[in-house]
Amino acid sequence: MFGWEFPPINSGGLGTACYGLTKALNQENVDITFVVPQGEQSNSSSHLNLLALNKIENDSTDKFMKIKKIASILKPYISSQDYKRIKRKGDYFSALYGNNLHEEVQRYAEITKKIAKQSDCDIIHAHDWLTFPAAIKAKEETNKPLVAHIHATEFDRTADNPDQIIYDIEKEGMMRADKIIAVSNFTKQKIIDNYEIPADKIAVVHNAVEHKSRIHNIHKKSHEKIVLFLGRLTVQKGADYFLYAAEKVLKINPDVLFVITGSGDMESQIIEKAAELNIANKVVFTGFLTGKDVDKMYNLADLYVMPSISEPFGITPLESLSNGTPVLISKQSGVSEVLRHVLKVDFWDTNQMANKILAVLQYPELYHNLKINGKKEAMRFNWQIPAQKCVDIYKDLIELHKIKED
Repeated sequence: MFGWEFPPINSGGLGTACYGLTKALNQENVDITFVVPQGEQSNSSSHLNLLALNKIENDSTDKFMKIKKIASILKPYISSQDYKRIKRKGDYFSALYGNNLHEEVQRYAEITKKIAKQSDCDIIHAHDWLTFPAAIKAKEETNKPLVAHIHATEFDRTADNPDQIIYDIEKEGMMRADKIIAVSNFTKQKIIDNYEIPADKIAVVHNAVEHKSRIHNIHKKSHEKIVLFLGRLTVQKGADYFLYAAEKVLKINPDVLFVITGSGDMESQIIEKAAELNIANKVVFTGFLTGKDVDKMYNLADLYVMPSISEPFGITPLESLSNGTPVLISKQSGVSEVLRHVLKVDFWDTNQMANKILAVLQYPELYHNLKINGKKEAMRFNWQIPAQKCVDIYKDLIELHKIKED
């Protein structure tokens, strides 16, 4: 299995999804070797072998995994501009890296051919575009079926302004795949419309949430209500629309604090936007948080808002509901297909977004209804369901592959 992030090296929902899915697949007796472009030696996980391609050439093994460290500066959610900036910084191994993002992705793919030659796999499963060239090389080396798992497209990440190089890589990966998994019907339709992939090649497998012990009964020091945004600060996630709605809310109810948790290429722009709207004293930026700190933020919040412009699925609403925090999500999201006990709004309709935020904060009955029923609904989502669907896809592909070989 190829991915571009895995906890604890984790920048967004893809790493969370990969962890939950692989753990559930392991419980279905699926043995997994997970390959990532980079990682630290502390990246141990008891349910799979993790092969991390890192900055220093070195092999190591421990009780739970094998790590192969190979020079690479590929990072989660990297763009061509990000790659150029990282490349310019340079280090001891900079001469090894590709001159641009496309070259580095292809170089990474060539390196992974060695892993493919040594593997005894039945299925190649690749998550999102950065790993597709590597997965195609692995398919050529092993002659095994390829599953392309689409958690987001370039159209989602860029608000319909795709990088041509990334788009071309995505399309080739989907064309070469034997089966495509989309995380929602919303994503499936984007694949059909933008990549000319036939509908019968695409299976929809919704994401889930890991149910674990949560932090509860955190007491706020202030009487202010807290509304939370948690996500990458990129054009895709709609943090600017969150601020537009915040401005409208504060004109009616000034006793509200808006918390923005996350980081990204729009961080300085979002900070400046809060100042421009004259609400900077009512907006708190926490930066990027992980682990229990994320659960603490959900627990402190009276409402979690996901105003994404284009969200293929969206695991964070499930996390919020699991923590007992009501949710307001954009209709432009995959998770809106499967959740009933949440509020929904078009991302661009900041008047309605503000009205619904105010309603949750002002009407205790609505708040408690969303809190109680939302949490019950979230408990129905567990990773065994998508894992079982993946296993069924694997079995069908393996059977078809045997028939072709015969």
